[in-house]
Amino acid sequence: MPTETGVMFRREQHPAILIDYARRVEAKGFNQLWVVEDCFYAGGIAQAAIALAATTRLKVGMGINPAVARNPAFLAMEYATLANAFPGRFIGGIGHGVSGWMEQIGEKPVSWLTSISEITTSVRRILRGELVSIDGRYARLSDIQLELAPGVVPPVLLGVRSEKSIRLAGECADGLLVVEQSSVEYVRWASDLMNEGRASVGQSGTGHLIVYAYCVVHDVTPDTARRHVREVIARENGSGLQPSVARAPFAGEMAELVTQGGAEALRAGMQDGWLNQLAITGTHAEALETFDRYAATGADAIILVPPDDADWNAWLDNPFMELVTARI
Repeated sequence: MPTETGVMFRREQHPAILIDYARRVEAKGFNQLWVVEDCFYAGGIAQAAIALAATTRLKVGMGINPAVARNPAFLAMEYATLANAFPGRFIGGIGHGVSGWMEQIGEKPVSWLTSISEITTSVRRILRGELVSIDGRYARLSDIQLELAPGVVPPVLLGVRSEKSIRLAGECADGLLVVEQSSVEYVRWASDLMNEGRASVGQSGTGHLIVYAYCVVHDVTPDTARRHVREVIARENGSGLQPSVARAPFAGEMAELVTQGGAEALRAGMQDGWLNQLAITGTHAEALETFDRYAATGADAIILVPPDDADWNAWLDNPFMELVTARI
């Protein structure tokens, strides 16, 4: 079983409800809450600070700060502030950012891999209290050292999807954040690849592995839950399968549906069994089976992701949540 289980605070949720939401998540018995920084919703660092201050034991993860959106010294300062105020409760997260959004803010890198590598390496070194100088392509720092380096250094994970980026999560970060709609096969492949990256640079042990899992469960009307998941998967894979889906054993059949008629054909042709391997959905029993499959990958934590149009309180009050937290 995973050591911890948590939930996501979606970008669509208004910051005004974050204090109450975080407290309810903690009261439900979850271990973690992950906040989201997507353009142009709410700032991730501010959300993390709110959630940490509103709770007493909940870990709060950052999913994710785009690497090129902040100077690495200032991002390290923000992470260090949260780590100092809430030792052992903050988890950093860095990603590429969506290409179109990074172009909108004038920060689209020529090399995505170089930018995330330089910035993540710099942030982690600064957090460890090192004196850092680097004359890189995207990180240019001269004699940077924190005055208040955290006593408990927070882990910094990469939220990435492609093969080269996942390997970098092992080489330059503390672990990997796996996106929702991931097959178990993809999670295992990504975990192995991350740890190969760690070994290639002499890092011992395995990296942190956090798995997001889309969660829509209705014990009385499971078809309603699967219909919602079906729509999301069709929408996001109708122009081509996402990397997290492409390693599923039925990926070839899904790709053929996309070739035949895009999202519409995919929506009509997806089997219920496929949905139950890409999301936590259906009945309580079906959802728990999927949860346990994700847990068997060795993930440190499984983070349940609500639908974007959910009644947040009703979603948290679903009896399935008690079944999940009983497994922690």
